[in-house]
Amino acid sequence: MGKSNFLTKMTVFSFVLCIVPVMIIGFSSYLNASREIKKQVNQSQHQILSQMSSNVEQTLQTVKHALNQLVDSSAMSRVFGNALTEQDFILYQDLRKEMLNTQNFYTNLEDVVIVNLQQNWMMKNSGFYTFDQYLHYSQIANQMLLLNNSSWVLNSTLWFYSEMKANVDVCPYTISLVQKLPSYSSYKTGMAFANISSCAMPSIINYTPRQSETVMILDDQDRVVYHNDPAMIGQYARSTGFIPNTMVLQGKSGQFQTVVNKKDYTATYLRSDLNNWVYVSIISMESLTKEAVKIRNITIATMIGLVAVFMTLAWFFSRRMYSPIQKLVRQTTGNIVMSAKDNEFDMISNSFQDLFTSKTRLEQESFRYLQQARDFFLIRLFQGTMRRQDILEKMEQFGYLPRIKEWKPYSVIVLQIDTLDETHYRKEDIDLLLFAVQNMVEELVPEQYRLAPVVFDSTVSLTVGRGDLPLEEFNAWIYSLTESIQQTVISILKLTVSIGIGLPFTDLKNTHVAFREGLEALKHRIHLGVGVIIHYAHMNRGLPQQNLDYPWLTESELFDAIRLADEERARHLLQRLMTGIFKHEMTPQEYQVPINKLLNNTLVMIQESGVRLSQLIEGGESLYEELQKLPLAKEIEDWFWSRIIHPLILLFQERQISQYQNISDIILDRIHREYDTPLTIEGLAAELHYNANYLSSVFRNQTGQTFSDYLSAFRFTMAKKWLIETDMTVKEISERLQYQNSQNFIRSFRKQEEMTPGQYREMHRKMPDMPPGGYAHVKPVGNKGNLEGDDQHG
Repeated sequence: MGKSNFLTKMTVFSFVLCIVPVMIIGFSSYLNASREIKKQVNQSQHQILSQMSSNVEQTLQTVKHALNQLVDSSAMSRVFGNALTEQDFILYQDLRKEMLNTQNFYTNLEDVVIVNLQQNWMMKNSGFYTFDQYLHYSQIANQMLLLNNSSWVLNSTLWFYSEMKANVDVCPYTISLVQKLPSYSSYKTGMAFANISSCAMPSIINYTPRQSETVMILDDQDRVVYHNDPAMIGQYARSTGFIPNTMVLQGKSGQFQTVVNKKDYTATYLRSDLNNWVYVSIISMESLTKEAVKIRNITIATMIGLVAVFMTLAWFFSRRMYSPIQKLVRQTTGNIVMSAKDNEFDMISNSFQDLFTSKTRLEQESFRYLQQARDFFLIRLFQGTMRRQDILEKMEQFGYLPRIKEWKPYSVIVLQIDTLDETHYRKEDIDLLLFAVQNMVEELVPEQYRLAPVVFDSTVSLTVGRGDLPLEEFNAWIYSLTESIQQTVISILKLTVSIGIGLPFTDLKNTHVAFREGLEALKHRIHLGVGVIIHYAHMNRGLPQQNLDYPWLTESELFDAIRLADEERARHLLQRLMTGIFKHEMTPQEYQVPINKLLNNTLVMIQESGVRLSQLIEGGESLYEELQKLPLAKEIEDWFWSRIIHPLILLFQERQISQYQNISDIILDRIHREYDTPLTIEGLAAELHYNANYLSSVFRNQTGQTFSDYLSAFRFTMAKKWLIETDMTVKEISERLQYQNSQNFIRSFRKQEEMTPGQYREMHRKMPDMPPGGYAHVKPVGNKGNLEGDDQHG
């Protein structure tokens, strides 16, 4: 009992030990409030500016990264070197898609603008423009004068959006990341603009200035990029009134005092390493004084309150603390007699430690028995020896009922180790290995989608289910899950395992059926080998096996003939397919299986070919219902041909004709636009992603000429046009038309026109009314050798 005086003394000592520092701290805070407030505010301002700088730089870096991805993309490389027009829809769409990908929630981009000065076009969100016809093209073009290849610039919003926002209130300024293009060349012919609206800066900064605080951001030209007052954006720093004309903000960070309208202000600034922007926070000294007075009053009130609280607590605990402790000692130690050296708290601690040890031991035993009972229940579920009512009761007992109520369908996964041969394991390790696999399955499969996996009949088996997926996606999820389990076991245990998957079911009473299906699927390892994942649905498609050899190869050949629009071969293959199906002796009901299989596979092929059923089949009853009404094999064959296959062949024929015409038009357009470039059929094939022989064949079928003949003829047409209408020399014409030297051009021209280019030009000038090519059969006059030499100079 003598311990109570000791506790009382300790309480008083604690009171004194706590109160004295509180009083000292309180008075010190009061005396130094103004000085500390100023220091803390400056530190706070610096932290705020650092956070603002971090937020802004993160956004700017994200924008720069997104723009770099755009300018380095394959779409940009394909488009930028071309004189893009409205006909280049595919190239435009590819670049447009890449531009839209850069504009997302994280980049805060309002628009991305691509300008090609050399090809005279501009592209942005609102569309495609001829650049020199754009209203503000000169201001935009002047951005090429920027010193760096990549610069952050404050521009007028009107430059980019005057054509569609003239009557809409928008932010007057845009923060642009200007990047000269192409990035891989020192000769720049265009620019990419990543535009962020200045109105978006508050959300990027993510900071609301205090009532007495002014926050602004200055760019490397001392222009205001952000300000509390939006009207100040775009002004120079000296126009804000806070920064004198003679002041230069030097160094990475600093502070200065300033006077505005006879009021004193303290300012803190921070310079960004990313783009040399300066972040400035300005607070009036008057507000700091008010804060100091508030802190003084709060400190005094807090000190008085703490003194009162400590006095009350010390008085209360000095009289009340030991009574419950003594009672607790008696309850925990029983009749044990305490000696003078005993400590009540040690005795209580030891008693509670013994109690917790006993509780933990009891919980471990209970958990082990509960786990054994649960595993026994799940094994009986796989064996199919339980009634439906017993299953539901056990599910509720083990906490599974809320989970399975959300499921349907269910499925059973059965995993089995293939072999221990050629591994460092022994046969007696099999139980330990199955236990390890069981633990892996528990970790890999989310708990809300499974019952506990159990080791049963040399397998690790578990029931899974989901209620948020349709059947097809549910099967795909199970397959992905089993692949993950298999790969994890291989990676960790270096063992090959095979997995069998039962058919989906909706009644837990059928769990044993799905388990047997999984085991049955595993038996197919005898011809499939080890390390396989086998779905019972893939074994005869989950149906009882019939003595029917379905003609899969003939069906595949038939589908190929349909896609190639080969009508004669398709009709022959359909007849052979029907003969193969009906050669078996089966009941009418059994014939429905291969016939419906053919219909189903045909519909799948139609869908995979991108054809809508509405293009082939008008409204009416289901195709399956129509098919069921046909009693004779010949009628079924004719129905397939007239109802589905022949209309599909006609559709593929139309596709081929349209495709050939489209390809031919593209090649002709390229020849007419790029005849003066090293154009080849191989290069076009690579760009259009076709085989070169295929392109050549299509072009010849559509035009009656080969690609090289047509290109050569068109180049000769242009050569004769230039000879008549321009003063270009023969050498210049030959170089422009991709001849290795002018002599080759002269020989080719004379072979076709029976005169040299110089003679052609001279005769045309004597007879100006004759059209180009009018002298194709006029024999040249004079010395041909001399004429060839003269023609090199026009």
